[in-house]
Amino acid sequence: MVSVHNRKFVSADPEKCVGCQVCEYACSYSKEKVFNPIKSRIRAVRVNQIANMAVTCRLCEEPACANACPRDALSQSKENGAILIDKDKCNGCGWCIEACDYGAMMLHPETKTVYTCDLCKDKPEGPQCVKWCPEEALTIVTSDVLAQKARLSAIKKLFNQNPK
Repeated sequence: MVSVHNRKFVSADPEKCVGCQVCEYACSYSKEKVFNPIKSRIRAVRVNQIANMAVTCRLCEEPACANACPRDALSQSKENGAILIDKDKCNGCGWCIEACDYGAMMLHPETKTVYTCDLCKDKPEGPQCVKWCPEEALTIVTSDVLAQKARLSAIKKLFNQNPK
């Protein structure tokens, strides 16, 4: 079993992300064999009209999506923390979508069941969004690494605001 602090997920650097949506196209083609961002497991979003960010499943320690499901269609893998979806139990009610703080749960437009990132577990080279990102804005990280990057960024901003 992988420790919560060692679970890996895709993270975007908002300073590198340009909002091109290549990640969405790479994902949808990899998973659905169509270039259709609506069928992607990652979303490129614009924040405050200046910053771009790609969002996907963060493999939460206590996944709100799984806890919200009234049909017990969602569970979490003990091996890697990925959200597992039992499509036979899912009726597309959307409670998991509302519960996810990251906007990482989506409703498939045709099957009407939910889906989310599984880190391209079926691809030996890993997540296709990371592989194809032209700006190298996407990386695979753990929550500890992401927290360390946030601390370093905050320190840099402090020093830049208060030059001597």
